[in-house]
Amino acid sequence: YRANETIKDTWFLPDGRALGVITTPNPEGGVTYLFDDVTESLNLARQFDRLNRVQRETLDGLAEGVAVFGSNGRAQLFNPAFAKMWKLSDEALREQPHIDTVETWCKPLFDDATAWRSIREAITAIESRTDMEIKLERKDGSVLICMSAPLPDGATMLTFQDITDTENVERALRESNDALKAADQMKIDFVHHVSYELRAPLTTIIGFAHFLSDPATGPLTPKQAEYLDYVTKSTNALLALTNNILDLATIDAGAMKLELGPVDIGKAIAAAAEGLQDRLATDRIRLEVEADPDIGTFVGDERRVVQVLYNLLANAVGFSPQDASVGISAKRTDRSVVFTVTDSGPGMPPEVRDRAFDMFESHPQGSRHRGAGLGLSLVRSFVKLHGGDVRFAPPAGKGTTVICEFPLQQVVQRDAAE
Repeated sequence: YRANETIKDTWFLPDGRALGVITTPNPEGGVTYLFDDVTESLNLARQFDRLNRVQRETLDGLAEGVAVFGSNGRAQLFNPAFAKMWKLSDEALREQPHIDTVETWCKPLFDDATAWRSIREAITAIESRTDMEIKLERKDGSVLICMSAPLPDGATMLTFQDITDTENVERALRESNDALKAADQMKIDFVHHVSYELRAPLTTIIGFAHFLSDPATGPLTPKQAEYLDYVTKSTNALLALTNNILDLATIDAGAMKLELGPVDIGKAIAAAAEGLQDRLATDRIRLEVEADPDIGTFVGDERRVVQVLYNLLANAVGFSPQDASVGISAKRTDRSVVFTVTDSGPGMPPEVRDRAFDMFESHPQGSRHRGAGLGLSLVRSFVKLHGGDVRFAPPAGKGTTVICEFPLQQVVQRDAAE
């Protein structure tokens, strides 16, 4: 054997094992062979290499930019997305530049000194190694989220995620929401303005109509009296409609406040019925009231409660035929007062019930008085302001029954925003 140098080799055996062979020549003649089973170490090396390749390919395939900086502040690892986001060359990053140098390269796109200081501290800090998250709004209009995570070996991983599209969508939604709020406020302001502008002349017309109808101002011909009666009824109806619109606009704006106090249930029913006496007489409709004379009071806004009962009764009268009856009842429970209003009309189809309490929903079928569709909407709004509930009773033959429930006590003052 003429070799004078030690030779290292690996033998791969048929059974899958691997042997490391070291051949050492003896100066006096002969050869020494040293055999070592390296099967396990080779397998570990292959697994490590495979895992390293998978991790590298995974890192390179990420849409997020990733960079790892050592405790000395130098770049140890980066992926193509990081270089692309900041317009950096791979060759320059392979030189393991310091974070100060990387900051200088990145400043044309983002030069916020405070943000860069936070990033530097996250990388080089020795004691306070915590996660960090910063939003970077760059000069090119893009927005990145930078997050840092300390690694066990003292290095720090930075990730950069492009959230420009998300930010643009959120910004568009905010702008759209602001525009909707502005349009809504404009609508409310317009309704308020028109309502106030209408109420003043209507009040004047009603006042003069009452003045002209007074016998003290002089006699009227039958035709004049008839026309004056039309004027009075029409202006009163228009004034009521204007007031309803104004109330709904106030509720819609969240500005409606309840004037809470004791509400006498019997007197509230009587006050609501008083406003309908002319219509009841004209249509020959009987009003049947069922309530205990000693039913007592509950806490609420008396004016709004009367308005609720009036609108429910007016709706019932409108749907009831002549020579029929309309009923209203009231009863107390442990926690509430329940009003029930029933008409003698043809009933309400299910598809109409579902939207009957919506604003400007009017169901003319079976009604002799076509309204603007505000009455039931006001009912629901005022009842909700009291913390109560209004609903239709299950249909049973002809007629429609509305159940209106008010709590006995008002724990806190509610407003329309609720």
